[in-house]
Amino acid sequence: MLKFEEQKQIESVNGALALRPEIEIIVDEIQQRGFDGIFFIGIGGTWASGMQTEVYMRGRSSIPVYVENGAEFITTGNKRFTKDSIVIFSSVTGSTEEMVKAIEKARETGAKVFGFIDKPDAPLVKLCDWCISYPMNEQLKFYMVANRLMFNNGEFPEYHQYNAQMEAHLARALVEVEKEADQWAAGFAKDKYEYFKARPDMPHYFVGGGNQWGATYSYAMCYWEEQLWIRTKSITSAEFFHGMLEVIDAETPVTLFMGEDEQRPLAERVKGFLPKVCKNYTVIDTKDYELKGISREFRGSVSHLVMHAVNNRVDAHMEEEFCHPMVIRRYYRQFDY
Repeated sequence: MLKFEEQKQIESVNGALALRPEIEIIVDEIQQRGFDGIFFIGIGGTWASGMQTEVYMRGRSSIPVYVENGAEFITTGNKRFTKDSIVIFSSVTGSTEEMVKAIEKARETGAKVFGFIDKPDAPLVKLCDWCISYPMNEQLKFYMVANRLMFNNGEFPEYHQYNAQMEAHLARALVEVEKEADQWAAGFAKDKYEYFKARPDMPHYFVGGGNQWGATYSYAMCYWEEQLWIRTKSITSAEFFHGMLEVIDAETPVTLFMGEDEQRPLAERVKGFLPKVCKNYTVIDTKDYELKGISREFRGSVSHLVMHAVNNRVDAHMEEEFCHPMVIRRYYRQFDY
């Protein structure tokens, strides 16, 4: 398999899961201190991870949770944000301009800050009241925070059962998803190369809802646009029927991300519509993957991670088919803007 290091990926996920005791200590302290709101602040992919966490908690918890785009937070702010608020964020480099300014603004207000930063010596570390340095897996770490918040709030009685399953089975289950998806992903990438070779200006439409919306938005933007330089459009399953459906025809490339959380019916509605007007659509459904050891009741909470595993294989084959290394950039961090 292309660009696939099985043991390294298992160790990466298990390493993130092993952070739970450290995360619990911090979350417990936050709740003992009290707060008037939890604000997930991010930019680009980290904003998407915040959106996934917010929608996950929205229907499960009475805790006031918000998600803010870092650049918008700098310019617009939020009147609900006070000295008693808590900021949670993640950063790979710890030096992204928008995030540094957003966290500085939060600190000026007097709010407390909990950061996940890959590099322990990054500038943003000094602005955190609590900080955990561990690379990648921000979506998993954010959900671990959310689960502890809800458990302490009396809203997640299955907390210990849930964690036992994740820590015993999740890393292996996600690796098996990649193995199972690889052959399909190779064919998908080959089809996309042939299509875009003939129609390079046609955007590819991505649709998803619930905790798949963050995955849909970030995959279209961070991976296909930023890293593969392919034009995309992303939209929620709920909004598909309020605009996008009118531009779909037989040849329009559409990919639908289907998860297993409470917003799955919205994706099923899109799935039912697409065959009526389009012959160039793809459905990626997390329900098609086994996830051995993970109970049905918990599958929805990790369906965005399953989608990420599938898309890891798509990325590897897209890079190969398009002869386009995904590490290169034309503009990003190439000059000031």
